Amino acid sequence: MGKSFLVVGAGSFGTSVAHTLMELDHNVMVIDSDETLVQQISSEVTDAITADASSETSLEAIGVEDFDAIVVAIGVDIQASIMAVILLIELGAKYIVAKAQSELHGKVLRKIGVNQVVYPERDMGQKLARTLIAPTIIDMIELSDDYSIVEVQAPKEMIGKTLLEINLRARYGVSVIALRRSNGGKTIIAPVADDKIEENDIIVALGENSDLSKLDWA
Repeated sequence: MGKSFLVVGAGSFGTSVAHTLMELDHNVMVIDSDETLVQQISSEVTDAITADASSETSLEAIGVEDFDAIVVAIGVDIQASIMAVILLIELGAKYIVAKAQSELHGKVLRKIGVNQVVYPERDMGQKLARTLIAPTIIDMIELSDDYSIVEVQAPKEMIGKTLLEINLRARYGVSVIALRRSNGGKTIIAPVADDKIEENDIIVALGENSDLSKLDWA
């Protein structure tokens, strides 16, 4: 049985989160003070309600303590975002993820008890910038401020060479944690030194951002 999630805010970010959770077979309730937005998403989620997230009475009626996690996806209204989080915590929310507009907003959210702060605009901007500079980067997952995992199309100069020959760990401090073969081939998890990089391979590598940036693909 799927988990239950509450998404506060039916803007583009909140809608995207809600759709993805539904696709993964979870129960999703969306609330927003804009009735038009609620009507637009109502047929696409488990439940959608017109409600003011800054109203304790409205949130209490929803039963926020019953959700496995709550995503506060309120847009540009920072005050409303902070107020919603305070009320959710007071009402016993188990786990809160909140969207932040700025570093300062994020600091405030963490101070008042948000479990996870996300910066969708900043993160997408950084990803876009990296892919423009290094088109071979397929995806990048930031594990922390210092470490990331990147998925990279194997550069031509690495094709036909073993991991020992390219020796990324010794040269750059970067670890290859997987090789994904093309055309539906198997993924090699924790490849060994003798594994050879083939044409169209996807290299999955882990390292410090400063080390990843030294590579030709980053």
